Amino acid sequence: MNVETASIPDVLILTPRIYEDARGFFMETYQADKFAQIGIKTTFVQDNYSRSSKGVLRGLHYQIRQPQGKLVQAVLGEVFDVAVDLRRASPTFGQWAGVHLSAENKRQVWVPPGFAHGYYVISDWAEITYKTTDYYAPQWERTLLWNDPLIGIAWRLPYDVQPLLSSKDQAGLPLSQAEVYEELL
Repeated sequence: MNVETASIPDVLILTPRIYEDARGFFMETYQADKFAQIGIKTTFVQDNYSRSSKGVLRGLHYQIRQPQGKLVQAVLGEVFDVAVDLRRASPTFGQWAGVHLSAENKRQVWVPPGFAHGYYVISDWAEITYKTTDYYAPQWERTLLWNDPLIGIAWRLPYDVQPLLSSKDQAGLPLSQAEVYEELL
């Protein structure tokens, strides 16, 4: 597996080794020992699968208690995946990192606990899988405003196009009003 750091060093871009022949391909998407060697020493407790159509923007979600680390991969289509550092004690607090994930490039992104996470669907459809380090807890879920100018995410939206958002995502709070993590996780 090839490991790169994103623009925020705690966010990792992982490219698995792919074994391909005339029948198709095989790749290992997770092995605890190998992930521990690259600094991801965690237990995953939940797997999620999401399908979205072109133009959908999901996020930016996080849980203020029971924070979740996420190992994210596109298994169909292409997305622009974003993580925003919400750890006030971090030197990268309020900054974002983005990476293209697609079924073709087979990359994964590690979003550590303490980050808001979201993605924008570029292809006609996209299916995303992600492992989490803690359980979904709706009472602790928060939404950061996807287009907060203070953060300035370059979402790769076509000119003058508004993304398709859920009502929850439309009501996200700007960083200046959002609950954040007071310490590094």
